[in-house]
Amino acid sequence: MTEKKTAKMKILISDPLAKQGVDFIKQQGEFDVEVNAKLSPQELLKVIPDYDALIVRSETKVTAEVIEAAMKLKVVGRAGVGLDNIDVGAATKRGVVVLNAPGGNTISTAEHTVSMMLALARNIPQACASMRSRKWERKQFTGAEVYGKTLGIVGLGRIGSEVARRAHALGMKLLGYDPILSPDRARSLNVEPVDVETLIRNSDFITFHVPLNEHTRNLISHQQFAMMKPDVRLINCARGGVINEEALYQALKERKVAGAALDVFEKEPPIDSPLLELDSVIATPHLGASTEEAQVNVACEVADQVVRALRGEPVAYAVNVPPIDPKVYMELKPYLELAEKLGRFQAQYPQGSVREVVVEVFGDIEQLDVRPIRTAVIKGFLESFLHQNVNYVNASLLMAERKIAVTERKGQMLRDYANLITVRALTDKEECSVAGTLFSRTTPRIVRLNEFYLDACPEGVVLICLNEDKPGIIGNLGTLMAQNGINIGAMTLGRTRRGGEAATILNLDSQLTTGIMDDIKQINYINDARVVKL
Repeated sequence: MTEKKTAKMKILISDPLAKQGVDFIKQQGEFDVEVNAKLSPQELLKVIPDYDALIVRSETKVTAEVIEAAMKLKVVGRAGVGLDNIDVGAATKRGVVVLNAPGGNTISTAEHTVSMMLALARNIPQACASMRSRKWERKQFTGAEVYGKTLGIVGLGRIGSEVARRAHALGMKLLGYDPILSPDRARSLNVEPVDVETLIRNSDFITFHVPLNEHTRNLISHQQFAMMKPDVRLINCARGGVINEEALYQALKERKVAGAALDVFEKEPPIDSPLLELDSVIATPHLGASTEEAQVNVACEVADQVVRALRGEPVAYAVNVPPIDPKVYMELKPYLELAEKLGRFQAQYPQGSVREVVVEVFGDIEQLDVRPIRTAVIKGFLESFLHQNVNYVNASLLMAERKIAVTERKGQMLRDYANLITVRALTDKEECSVAGTLFSRTTPRIVRLNEFYLDACPEGVVLICLNEDKPGIIGNLGTLMAQNGINIGAMTLGRTRRGGEAATILNLDSQLTTGIMDDIKQINYINDARVVKL
């Protein structure tokens, strides 16, 4: 009797992909591969039900409608970093793994950044344009050396770190800002870790290597330009929107800034941008990853990831699925969600650079594998800064790259709670401990912050005030919130003893501005006030 052959899984590549990546998949011999980079959105909807995997770059839009139509789809691979063209939420609901290739263009983008810095310092594009007009204007294009100058690097992940290595070789002094830059990591890169304001005030050149999110949008605007040296030069090969373009234009026109080198813009292509009218601006059309080597690297990286995912093997850059058995995952899921919130809390609450994180698990969850809980804490911690590129596979690696130690421990059985997860963060300034539990195995609560016992909801904008246990604190806080149109969703109080130290925690419906935070700290008997977003 003839055995029935198992049908090969089918992979659709709907955007141009380097030949090496396509060849790698074909060489495996277990997949049918089709390359069709000319599909319209309607045509994609028509053919996608036949495929098990889809590989795209930036052109194909993997919408919720596409994912809904893809009945066999198991994996979507992005040959690059950004996931703006993929509906990750819709994919997650359908159980489709979404992965990317964040490491393939690191060197290309770092080299482009250094090239832009040198071109900006020596007016190379402007001088070239002058020469093409048959002019010889040597005095007009006198430049500046980078040797001995201070380069401020905002964001010291993969690309920022490679820029630091190259700038150090050029003899530059390096200042670095990264919310999770450990002292050991800074020393290994020859970078002096500073806060953003110090970096802005003291740098001759400033380069940006951060994602665009709520923390980094308009990171540099009018207020920051007012702090800068008058001859400062800016380089942005990260994301448009990190620098407020209107404020940059004004600073360049008023010569508060000597020049800017831009590879990215708020709106691309920036056809109507007034920045392109200025001689002090040099620009490229988002070329950071546009090298032959980078295109080959991301193609091979995403091809390898897709093959591994279809085989059911672990993948390094899945952005939406934890790599554990589905049955175990369902049991662990509420604990993982709590652990992520505790990690996110510790990323924002303690002052100083975090050097070590300790995860302790108590109660009935001791019988489970605590490693996913540890990873969930790291994921929540890193997501506050690194946004979409953190997942259950790469979280530990990313933490190790930043030389932040993470350990996990199992505690003893508890009397007060059926289960408890405690996360301690040790920084160069303080030690902070936060503990959470699940009520009815589904409802997360923060039940302890340092020495204070609480019952706080880890959700949304959370204001934490440390104050003396005196009358009037709650009333004054409520009045201040009302004056600023901010609604209080919930309130939790804790104290060590009557008349001693106390903690007041408010869940708010709106973000707090710096001005409101300053007002809070001026209220009588409030000793400290911090805000986290969970």
